[in-house]
Parts: sequence; C-alpha cells; structure tokens
Amino acid sequence: MAQRAERADALRNREAVLAAADALFAASSSPQSVSMDEIAAAAGVGKGTLFRRFGDRAGLIGAVIASRLEPLQQAAHEAQDAAASSPRQRVLDLLDASLRFKIENRNLMSAAEDAGLSSPYQAEHYGWWHDILRTALDQVPGVHAPDFTAHALLAAIRADLVAYLVDDQRMTPEALRSSLAAHIDNVLGSTSDPFDTRKEA
Repeated sequence: MAQRAERADALRNREAVLAAADALFAASSSPQSVSMDEIAAAAGVGKGTLFRRFGDRAGLIGAVIASRLEPLQQAAHEAQDAAASSPRQRVLDLLDASLRFKIENRNLMSAAEDAGLSSPYQAEHYGWWHDILRTALDQVPGVHAPDFTAHALLAAIRADLVAYLVDDQRMTPEALRSSLAAHIDNVLGSTSDPFDTRKEA
C-alpha cells in the first residue's frame, strides 16, 4: 500500500512539474530565462525532484513538449485509422496541425533550442511526425520520394522559422497557415482527385 501511495505521489509531482513548467514558459517574455528553481517553486516540489525525474533542464523541456503533443498525436492516429480523407488531405492536415502547435508553443520550442535541443532531427517527436507524414505522402500520386519530401516539408515549419515569421516579421498565424497550404500545393502539384476536398483554414 505504501509503495502504491508513493507511486501516486510521484505521478502527481510529475504532472505538477509539467503543468508549472508549461505555464511558466508560456507566460515568460524570455523563456530561456525560466529556471529550474522557478519551476520547482511553482510546482511545490524540491529542486532535486526535478533533476531526479527529468535529468536536466533539457530533459524537463522535452517532457513538457511530449505532454503537449500527446493529444495531438492521438488525434492524428485516430484520423489516420479512420481514413475518412484522401492521402493528400491528410498531408495538409498533418502539416497544418504541426504548424499550429509550433505557433501556439513558440516560447516552449525556443526554450528547447536554448537548452541544447536545437536539432529537431534528434527529437523523438520529429521522428514521429516524419514517419506519419511519409506514410501519407507515400499514398499521394506523383510523389516519388516520400521520405525526402517529408523532411523537406517539415523543414518549412521549423520552430525557429515559425517564431521569426510570427514574432519578428509580424506574420499572422492565418497568413502563415495559408502560405504553408500554398507551398504544399506547389510541392505536391495539382490534383484531379474528386475526393480531395480542401478544408477551410
């Protein structure tokens, strides 16, 4: 019973830390400056708990990103299993979902880069996005290099580029999403698929 209570406490502590870190990064005008001390205090745990659970600041930020991505990944899997849309539409939806995530979580992604997670290709979530996008591209007529095309399309929505366009160039999220959709059309070419209906952005 004591061991079960300890596991429950550990789980609550983990959720409290993730929620506190998420809130602090989202609210900070300088996410790079959010410290482990601040996160521990906001979560109501000792600083040592953070290091034991997550290893270091980069590990904690990676865990926050993973927790934010979990519902999005679940929804993407469900949409893929349902197969209600054409492969081309799934490509559009997947990239739009990824772009919206990066727009909404610019501070968190910026903190990740500062913490040493600057290469997206090493991140676990990048591998997931690439795999599911490549699978959809493999079913789109006319796409002859789905593996490379998936990398190239994901490069168009790198977190640092998104932050630059939105924060420095003052591009609206709606304009950015529209530009991405146009870019995807350029990459994939025209389609005569009668089932490929475009959703409104």
